[in-house]
Amino acid sequence: MSSYPNVFQYPPGVLHEKDVEMKGCWRKQYFGNPAPVVLELGCGKGEYTVGLGRLFPGKNFIGVDIKGARMWSGAKQALEEHLPNVAFLRTRIELLPRFFAPGEVSEIWITFPDPQMKKTNKRMTSACFLRMYGELLGEGGVVHLKTDSPYMYAYTREIIRVNRLPALVETEDLYRSRLADEILSIRTFYEQQWLSRGMNIKYLRFVCEPREEYLEPDIVPEPDSYRSFGRDQRPRTGI
Repeated sequence: MSSYPNVFQYPPGVLHEKDVEMKGCWRKQYFGNPAPVVLELGCGKGEYTVGLGRLFPGKNFIGVDIKGARMWSGAKQALEEHLPNVAFLRTRIELLPRFFAPGEVSEIWITFPDPQMKKTNKRMTSACFLRMYGELLGEGGVVHLKTDSPYMYAYTREIIRVNRLPALVETEDLYRSRLADEILSIRTFYEQQWLSRGMNIKYLRFVCEPREEYLEPDIVPEPDSYRSFGRDQRPRTGI
């Protein structure tokens, strides 16, 4: 992927020394326009990033993931479709402040993250992550969560409640609600797997504000009663 002009990746040592040159300059230096910047975190194969880029040519989209083998297909597709408003960043989510200035991002999508039921500090809607998102988003910034996990959904609803964040939309069954419009109906590879199991897809949209501190909820949701698909699992073919 080092030859792809729409992919940004850096040696790990560089990020421990200083911020990257793109910080605060994504619109001007890469996209060449003043449009909003939207991130998809844990973008996997990049289906959502590419899908959003198709639907909204007036916004800029960046898919973020640490796994280059997953991201490659989305980056390749964006190039083949000549989508100038789509880029990919290969890094860990915790390092986002190295790449984006405060308030540089307008929206964040989190699509089918690992619920990390035993590791709160790795859960992508935990207090430490929300504090980081709030800084990157600035006032009025929005977070979208799509998940198959009842645990992740319940936990995120509770952390929104405890921190009194403005909850804009919530549903435990997206495709039986009236919310599954063109945007929310973009289906990733993993989402198709959950739907094939008969799982309900859950969705939350809320405002994440800049704050000095976010609180963790005291209530612990019931663990999920099923096992997740492996992140690199593929459908079987042949006999």
